[in-house]
Amino acid sequence: MLFIKTSAPEETAGVGEKLARFLRAGDVICLNGELGAGKTRFAQGVARGLGVAGHVTSPSFTLINEYSGRIPFYHMDFYRLENPGEIEDLGCEEYFYGNGVTLVEWAERAGQGLPGERLDVVIRTVPGEDSLREICVKPLGERYRGMVEELKAVVRTGD
Repeated sequence: MLFIKTSAPEETAGVGEKLARFLRAGDVICLNGELGAGKTRFAQGVARGLGVAGHVTSPSFTLINEYSGRIPFYHMDFYRLENPGEIEDLGCEEYFYGNGVTLVEWAERAGQGLPGERLDVVIRTVPGEDSLREICVKPLGERYRGMVEELKAVVRTGD
């Protein structure tokens, strides 16, 4: 597990951008954290690191946004899901095991519908510190353990 602290939204995005260096087709990143914690900023950093041009927004109402970069980037937002079974209706497995990187905001709402091997990222606000964030990166599976080790080598608190 890796713990990172950031003190500005752009630093949170920077962690996502650095993570993108190690991503490849079929990778799944699951973001969790309270409203306003910085999940979308992190996702924007990942998109920037994957070479996505243009503005990346949270797909709260569309549920899935697709972007072109060095590899396809699929940005999902499960905030509005009412039950985990809905992800089957969305065809998420095609994304999870497809030819791009899938990033899911509010992933905890998917229940057991997520791949067993993935990278879980939890972003928390630090009580009493409006701009300070704690990012916990937890690998699930050998591929992601190696990714976290690579990320440790390039990211520092305050990046």
